[in-house]
Amino acid sequence: MYIINNTELVNIRRELHQNPELGGNEYKTMERICRYLDSWNIEYEKGVAETGVVAIIRGKNKRIDSKCIAVRADIDALPIKEEADFEYKSLNDGIMHACGHDAHTAIALVTAKIIKSLEDKINGDVKFFFQPAEETTGGAERMIEHGCLKNPDVEFVFGLHVSTTLETGTIGIKYGKMMAASDEISINVRGKSCHGAQPHNGTDPIVAASGIVLALQSIVSRNVSPLNSAVVTIGRIHGGTQTNIIPDNVYLDGTMRTLDPETREFMKKRISEVVENVSEAYGTEGMVSFRESYGPLINNDQAVDLLRETAVNVLGNDNVKTLEYPDMGTEDFSYFCLYTKSCFFNLGCRSTGAEEVYPLHSSKFVLDEECLQIGVKVQVENILNILR
Repeated sequence: MYIINNTELVNIRRELHQNPELGGNEYKTMERICRYLDSWNIEYEKGVAETGVVAIIRGKNKRIDSKCIAVRADIDALPIKEEADFEYKSLNDGIMHACGHDAHTAIALVTAKIIKSLEDKINGDVKFFFQPAEETTGGAERMIEHGCLKNPDVEFVFGLHVSTTLETGTIGIKYGKMMAASDEISINVRGKSCHGAQPHNGTDPIVAASGIVLALQSIVSRNVSPLNSAVVTIGRIHGGTQTNIIPDNVYLDGTMRTLDPETREFMKKRISEVVENVSEAYGTEGMVSFRESYGPLINNDQAVDLLRETAVNVLGNDNVKTLEYPDMGTEDFSYFCLYTKSCFFNLGCRSTGAEEVYPLHSSKFVLDEECLQIGVKVQVENILNILR
C-alpha cells in the first residue's frame, strides 16, 4: 500500500509554477528536481542534455523476466506573461508554465517517491526522464543521444500531458497516430524588379507568390487521402519596400503538419513541385527549403493496452476516453516512440462545471489541481502492473 500526499504534490507543483524557466535554461528547475530526489534517496544523473535529469529506481524483486520502463516529464516553460492572479503566480516576468509542464514534473516526482518506497516489490527498474526544452529545441532527442534509454535498456516509456478538453478524473488515450510531425517551410520567389507603372518590364514575384499560396492549399484537398490528415499554413509573407516598385524577391514562411513518415515525404515533394512549377508559369524562379522539427507521435499498441488496463482499474471504464482524432500539434515525446514501446496520453485538468476554460498556451491558463493525484495514481499503478 502507499499514500499520495496531496498537500506535498500540490506544493511541489506550485513551487515549480512560481519559478518557470525557458527551454535550455532550466538550471534552477534542475536543482529543485535534484533536491527532491536527494531527500528521497533516489539515484540520478543531472546535466543530461545540459539541464535534464535522469533518475533510476532499481527494483529489488527482480526475476529473469524483469524489465526497465520509464516515465517522462517535460520541465520547461513558455515566454508568456501570466495574467492569472493567485498567490503562486509566476515570479519570473514574461515566463509562465502555460502548458502544464509544472504539473507533469510534480506528478513524475511524487510517482518516483512512491515507487522508491515500493522498490522491494518491483520486478525491474524504473527510470524518470525530467526532460528540458520540449517547447524549443527538442530535449528528448538530446537525452536519447546522451544514452537515457541505455544501461539498462528501456522497453516502455510513458508520458502524459494535461488537457483542458477533458474533465478532471478522466484521461484520453489514442492508439497509433496521436500527434503530428511539423516542418517549417521557407520559400523564395525571385522575379525582376521594375517600376510599378511598367510591370511588363519585369517579372512580378508578388503575383507569383499569391498563386503559390493558393495552389498549396489544393495539395491536401486533392493529393492527400480524405481518410488521412495534413495541414499547410503560410504564416508570413515579406516582399517589397515601396508601393510603386515591383520587388526582386518575395519570401514566404510557413509550416507543414503530417501524421506519418510517408505523407511527410510526399508533402515535401508536392510542395516543391508546386513552388517550382507555379513560379515558372509566372516567369519567376521559386526555391523552397524545409527545416524538420519533431516527427509524428505514433503510440505503440501494446503500451496503450497496458496503460488502458491500468486506467480502467483506477478510474473506471467510463473515465478512460478513446480520442477520436489525432492532434495536429507536435510533441517531442515522438523521439521516444522511435526507439521504445511508448504511450503518450492526455490527463484531464478541466474543473467540472467550470464556466470559463482557458486553453494551453493562454496567459490565463489554470488547471484543476485535483488532476495531479489522478496522474500520480495512474502512473504508479501502471508501473506496478507492468513490473509486478
